[in-house]
Amino acid sequence: MDEKDEYEFAGSPDKQQVVQSTYIKPQARLLHDPAVTFEEYRYYAQRTREEQKTIESPKLRWREIINRSTNKDAPQINADHDDGKVSQENFANKETRLQITDEEWINASRAMRTASWGAAFYLITTDILGPYGVGFAMGTLGWGPGIALYTVFGFMAGYSGYLIWHTYLGLDSYEFPCRNYGDLAFRTWGTTARYVTNIMQALGLLLILGQVTIQYGQNISQVSKFRLCYIICPLLFVIAGFFMTQIRTLRNYGLVANFAVWLNLLVIFITMGVMAHSPPNYEISVLGSSGSAVDPTSITPDAQGNYPPIIHYGGLPAANLEGNINGLLSGVLAYAGAQLFVEFLAEMRRPRDFLKAMWGAQFFIYSVYLIYGCYVYHFQGQYSYEISYQGISIYGWQTVGNMISLIAALIAAGLYGNIGIKVFYNNILMDIFNAPPLITRRGKIYYAAIVPVWWIIAFIIAAAIPDYFGFVSIISASFLLNLTYTLPPLFAVGYDMQNNAHRESEGEGFDPITGQVTRHGTTTQRWMRGFVSGGPLRVAQNVWHVIYFFASLSMCGLGMYAAIVG
Repeated sequence: MDEKDEYEFAGSPDKQQVVQSTYIKPQARLLHDPAVTFEEYRYYAQRTREEQKTIESPKLRWREIINRSTNKDAPQINADHDDGKVSQENFANKETRLQITDEEWINASRAMRTASWGAAFYLITTDILGPYGVGFAMGTLGWGPGIALYTVFGFMAGYSGYLIWHTYLGLDSYEFPCRNYGDLAFRTWGTTARYVTNIMQALGLLLILGQVTIQYGQNISQVSKFRLCYIICPLLFVIAGFFMTQIRTLRNYGLVANFAVWLNLLVIFITMGVMAHSPPNYEISVLGSSGSAVDPTSITPDAQGNYPPIIHYGGLPAANLEGNINGLLSGVLAYAGAQLFVEFLAEMRRPRDFLKAMWGAQFFIYSVYLIYGCYVYHFQGQYSYEISYQGISIYGWQTVGNMISLIAALIAAGLYGNIGIKVFYNNILMDIFNAPPLITRRGKIYYAAIVPVWWIIAFIIAAAIPDYFGFVSIISASFLLNLTYTLPPLFAVGYDMQNNAHRESEGEGFDPITGQVTRHGTTTQRWMRGFVSGGPLRVAQNVWHVIYFFASLSMCGLGMYAAIVG
């Protein structure tokens, strides 16, 4: 890692070097201390994983979420610990940490890990905002490319989730907990990578919040039959979001997240029934249908006001690269939840169980997206609107879809706000201004105060940029694609190279008694050794991850071009 170069010197691969020789307890370290070596992170992570094997996986009990007093028989590991001494200490302050015992430090980390894999499943599926744009995407791509690309994007999003899980288990521990996406970047590639990742994630989450605000501001505007000033519509959504984002812990978000999933499914079933028995909403097709994106003549009425018949394409609809790619970027938005996975893992009592929650949720999301998208495209063709329930022609059912999806969107937007604020709080306020942890009473007050400010920024974005389609294309290409597809293979390569470079039989490794870390060779020599070590399968995986990284980066550049030009 770049930040550890100062501890190494150029020498032969056989020359032993002591990277660190003075033991410092984890609680005495800075929150993001570049002097902590990879070997130390790895040692404590292995110890934590062994302990977690003996812990029973918690269950998502709805009554306990609603009424904590019913939780009398459950293990007393609570995320809040309002009356506990440890949770009220300001761990961001180094002097305070020096007075904390090893046991208190570990218990404070355990206290934040209460969520079950069932809660993680519901939280991942809460991100099910994409189905409403799948019919539109299919219209810009055609049957064959649309189904193929949604399948590939869905599988690769799941694979990225696996890489995040793999890297997290190897670096997270009670002593050095990974709390957000940037921590994986820091422990695999260094401080600069952490800053870039945190900036991308915070901006990405803020822009998604703005995108949701735009979309559901349009909901309210359509319900009012466009009589209400547009700037008031997102404002109403933002005010409701103030209250939803006050749910601070992801464990408590499990119940409302489950509710959001069923609301979205209800909207899907309603619109499927209406589309089968009514024509498309021809009048608004010029504002955001797939035909308007790739071939405007296919939705242009004749002199008598008759609209062209519904058509379908087996391949790409027209020689319009920008329109095709912009439709594809809707698929990126559909699978943009991977950037939240570290935050979900950080609050799980048994993070090893995350994998079954993630794959189950990804398969569920993929199935819903593809079935619904193909259905919408079959009945509406080139008139498939970017927000499907607004593309039906019966006003009463439009209103039903708008209002039900509005409630579900508030829950999803609250989740984006929750994670975004935590990224900002943990990496700016705690790191730079020594703010107290969120589990303390003062931390909770600070969190509550930041919520309205965060939503006000989202409102400014929504009020200033009402072009929903163009906005989705920009944020998908510039942030979401990189966060979901580019960074996970980069982190996995960094982790696997350093892990495979370790030679315990040659005396390398971390000594927990003395704090000494012993390595042989320079950083470059060790990383090259790690890249080609671990057997043919591991080397092939490293090569594949490098290809995956550059392919995703290329798609980012192509997407940015199409979003700007289109």
